[in-house]
Amino acid sequence: MTAPRRAADVAYSCALGLVALLPRLFVAIAWAREPVWDGHYYHLGASRIAAGLGYSEDVLIRGVSVWKPWTHYPVGYSAILGFFYKIFGDHLLVAPLLSAALGALSAVLAHRIALPYLGATRARIAGGLVALHPGLIAYSALVMTEIPSAFLLLLLMWILLRFRGQWRAVVFGGLVLGLLTLTRPASLLLFPLIALSEPRPLLHAVTRSAALLAVTLAVVLPWTARNCARMDGCALVSTNGGWNLAIGAITETGRFQTLRGKDGCPNVTGQVQQDDCWGKVGWKKIQESPGRWLSVAPKKLAQTFDHESFAVEYVHEADPEAWPESRRAAARGLLTAAHLALLVVAAMAIVARPLRRLRERERYWQAALLVLLCGLAFYGLADEQHPLHWLVVAAPLVAFLPLPGRPYLGSVGRMAMATVLATAATHVVFFGEDRYHLFLSPIFCILAAAALRASERVARPPAQG
Repeated sequence: MTAPRRAADVAYSCALGLVALLPRLFVAIAWAREPVWDGHYYHLGASRIAAGLGYSEDVLIRGVSVWKPWTHYPVGYSAILGFFYKIFGDHLLVAPLLSAALGALSAVLAHRIALPYLGATRARIAGGLVALHPGLIAYSALVMTEIPSAFLLLLLMWILLRFRGQWRAVVFGGLVLGLLTLTRPASLLLFPLIALSEPRPLLHAVTRSAALLAVTLAVVLPWTARNCARMDGCALVSTNGGWNLAIGAITETGRFQTLRGKDGCPNVTGQVQQDDCWGKVGWKKIQESPGRWLSVAPKKLAQTFDHESFAVEYVHEADPEAWPESRRAAARGLLTAAHLALLVVAAMAIVARPLRRLRERERYWQAALLVLLCGLAFYGLADEQHPLHWLVVAAPLVAFLPLPGRPYLGSVGRMAMATVLATAATHVVFFGEDRYHLFLSPIFCILAAAALRASERVARPPAQG
């Protein structure tokens, strides 16, 4: 890359960060209210950490307030937030402003990640999509983990690409993945991403993956040791894994539902004991009726990918008067429409064009693939429930098939597709909610910018990414 080209890309990244930051700052300041739902607990945990009380709560026992350690929710986000609360105080604007900053940095990272994969023009589109994504902007006002988790995912990918082939990728990547795991425990499954950034030779890729996992666990295990010492048993990160598994085994709708004692754990006290009990309940129900459990998987994926409304419902819960039904409906419609359009375009990253430049056999395969994806997209958009989750799952699966004439996948494409599949598999096991796809929204933006490129044979990528 020439010096003028590099300077232009850096200048674009800086301008992009500013463009992304401004609407997020407006939303963060205008919509910030007392945290609700899970946000209440993240805020409480951060406030306690900032006050030097650790990750804990006070409970009343015989009228006396007693300090009690806590680990039901993952500690990562509260720890990050607690650091800023220590500096600025636990004011209501701190968390939204942090989300605004991380969201803007996510747009910059998306641009930098896409550059070697897509070239200058498409990389700018990728960064621009993240910067102006309505759902990501709206989410800035929420005290939730999705924006920090998405930022950490992009940072991990950037590190693995920036230091590819070096042990710094293992060390720095492991540190980031460790923090991401403490924020979103299911992210531990992403340790093989380094193998996808360095696919050959196989032994080298496996060794780097194992080393990355070791560094990640070195970050996580001190927290595990704290849990073993402070709680009523050991928990790797948090004590909501068994809870979530039981919900995934019991739910009929595919989404969250509150568990009651009558569902299988009427007499439990400690958090670890409770989580272990719910985990056993979940596994038992799955083993009793695996067919029923699998039959709910499409509903779980639908709840995760087929709409986008959590941000609107969160701010409505925090300030009902500011969000009457007409405004809520319009906002939900806008966020969902933008999200569904992004999913459709992102799926086209696995289709090559133009067909006339392909060999006859390649042309047939790519035309058939285009027809398949367009059919799934039309089916998803025409149905009032918008079942585009089939498209979300099908595109990454097909991406790893050696179809004739396929576009170049590259390290970024491989990591992006694998992350989508791992996230979808996680919510098939547990349950779905639309907020969980926000973790992937910047990834979908990068894939959307990669839609309908030239085939791998016709045009190699601008750089090996």
